[in-house]
Amino acid sequence: MAALPPAQAEKTPVESYLHVLHALILRDMRTRFGASIWGYGVIVLWPCVHIFALIAIYTFQKLAAPLGDNRALFFASGAVPVLVFQYISREVMKAVIMNRPLTYYPQVKIFDVILARILVEIVTGFLALIVVTSILVVIGTDPIPAEPITAMCGYLAAIILGIGVGTINVAIIGFFPGWMIGYALFSIILYVSSGVMFLPSYMPEKIYYWMKYNPAMQLAEWVRSAYYPYAGLQIDHMYVIMFGLTAASIGLLLVKHVVSKVQM
Repeated sequence: MAALPPAQAEKTPVESYLHVLHALILRDMRTRFGASIWGYGVIVLWPCVHIFALIAIYTFQKLAAPLGDNRALFFASGAVPVLVFQYISREVMKAVIMNRPLTYYPQVKIFDVILARILVEIVTGFLALIVVTSILVVIGTDPIPAEPITAMCGYLAAIILGIGVGTINVAIIGFFPGWMIGYALFSIILYVSSGVMFLPSYMPEKIYYWMKYNPAMQLAEWVRSAYYPYAGLQIDHMYVIMFGLTAASIGLLLVKHVVSKVQM
């Protein structure tokens, strides 16, 4: 048999790593969503159903939007960034505990499993955003914000925060697997207090002061300020970004030096 050319006989380290990452992404999608595209479609549509269920409830009860005159736009602008953050942080948390056997292969590291899950969730969140935007157009709502760059930065901050909290969660469940249930309950509290269904700045000053320590609430107001620049919403952009980056740094350090040595 003729010898293979060097380019085909051996892959470079970068090519090998990308091949492993690609395989992890495909496996992640197939095991979680099934071989059918419909399984993945359900995951993409789920946050959309959540948002439009809120809109339907407020419409049925004939309640006015807390800000502006469009219920759909108000809820979507607050709910989408918060849900992007929560979905990423939750699914990244489950990545290692669900795929731990793969790390027994020398080519696969815990970080690779986490990165593959992050990439899948970013794409899923982006597709969900496209679906929500399309539905808003269909029902006659203009989904283009007055300040598009502000909205885009808000969504990027939601991804950073989700990655940060997700990696911290990976470290926590390395010692306390029951945190998967605990975080699910905590996420409900976080969501309710994030201002998706109301405008936090209308709360009493003392309550609003403490609510601002919730980075998810800052995300909702960040994106919402792009649609309602006249509302004068005050967002601590640096707080949200540094919260996410600090959490990611601490989480990755713990994953590398502690969790990787713990049998999960």
